[in-house]
Amino acid sequence: MNIVLAIILLIILPYIGFWKLFEKAGRPGWEGIIPLYNAYVMIKLCGRPLWWFVLVLIPGLNLLVMIGILVDFVKSYGKFSLLDHICAVALPFIFLPKWGFDKDTKYVGPSTTPEFREKHKVALKKTPAREWADAIIFAVIAATLIRTLFIEAYVIPSASMESSLLIGDYLFVSKVNYGARLPMTPVAFPFAHHTMPLIGTKAYWDGIELPYYRLPGLSDVKKGDVVVFNYPMDADSPLYRPVDKRENYIKRCQGTPGDTLSVVDAQVFINRKAAPTPPHGEMAYLVKFDGSEINPQLINDLHLEDITPINNLEFITNTTATSAATLKGYSNIKSVTPFIARAGAVDPSGGDVYPVKFPNYKITPNFPKFTWNVDNYGPIIVPKKGWTVKLDSLTFPVYGRAIEIYEGNKVQVVGNDILINGKKTNTYTFKLNYYFMMGDNRHNSEDSRFWGFVPEDHIVGKALFIWMSIDDNASFLSKIRWSRLFNIIH
Repeated sequence: MNIVLAIILLIILPYIGFWKLFEKAGRPGWEGIIPLYNAYVMIKLCGRPLWWFVLVLIPGLNLLVMIGILVDFVKSYGKFSLLDHICAVALPFIFLPKWGFDKDTKYVGPSTTPEFREKHKVALKKTPAREWADAIIFAVIAATLIRTLFIEAYVIPSASMESSLLIGDYLFVSKVNYGARLPMTPVAFPFAHHTMPLIGTKAYWDGIELPYYRLPGLSDVKKGDVVVFNYPMDADSPLYRPVDKRENYIKRCQGTPGDTLSVVDAQVFINRKAAPTPPHGEMAYLVKFDGSEINPQLINDLHLEDITPINNLEFITNTTATSAATLKGYSNIKSVTPFIARAGAVDPSGGDVYPVKFPNYKITPNFPKFTWNVDNYGPIIVPKKGWTVKLDSLTFPVYGRAIEIYEGNKVQVVGNDILINGKKTNTYTFKLNYYFMMGDNRHNSEDSRFWGFVPEDHIVGKALFIWMSIDDNASFLSKIRWSRLFNIIH
């Protein structure tokens, strides 16, 4: 229903308006419904140089150019006010047909020519307030297009990527590398993601949701890329957010479509080959010492996080492999060993620290429960577009969520039978590519091991570099981490 409504509002109604307006200018109405060619005719009707059509062909820039052409076009029909221009750009499905069928709206000439400007100089004269309004609106539109199509700022909110990325790192995220995803929820407040600041209400209207479409990019998502994406679990209650309005997350891509991924004793394997471990990534270590106090400066220098005492002679901490090796060299430290959960166990000490929540989708008494943990996980095949999976008690808990939530099917489990859209089946062919994401802080990251695959329509962009880094826990003069500025993200 949403797709039908979107087609009516964004294509059919504006094209009806173009048809009638073209006829008023003495052009055949059919010219108004042919993509690109209608832009060429509009350029001629408003008097712009024909080389402007070249700008229409440049991805990203063309959206800004088309807004300018549309404004010039409606000026050629006597629509000179700022409100008219806003209506033409924001609500073309209402005002283009309205003006097309309005008997009083006539074509009055090419709006960008000197003769036209001289003839209508009174109507075209702008007050200071109008000049400011035009400048602000142009800035908002330009900034929105840049954020949507090219590059966007992002801040690290959690410790899941430490020490590769720290809380307070401000990043630039490229939309160009994987191709910009066009807005799927087009009616939204500028610069607000999903929630309005201060008042806390929704910053979007989900009455219109467009189908997923991505512009061509420089490359596909690769293993090892640091990727920003929309959090898949925001599709669930109580939020039920549209895809592009789900919370932004950042993780490292470990598995790409078609890969077989497993984790054995904290080592990731892709297609049975050991994957590179992020050099600045963290994990938990068990530290045994002689009971003397650990120097607080040492804790800070080695970035020992989440220190959890076990007894007077042992504690667990999250840190990097380099820091763990350095820590071993101190005289009061007896041993530093990775704190790894055994296969089939919830964690090394028998507690409830490392169990994962995915898979186990719609587990029934007839389906076995998976007992994987963060350090011993899989093997699991990452779904690929066009791949057909056999559905049974072992595979449905892995792929059921993707089939139902991300690919929009009605899924039921009745006894041992799996029903998709009311039909019993034992296979399913995927429509989207998927990715397996993990945080570099392996024991302090809720990632694909907890909530599953990331669909391709959730991918936002690739993290490029750190442009600012602020340590909220430092003193005023030391808040900026100068050494991290403009670091490329690997």
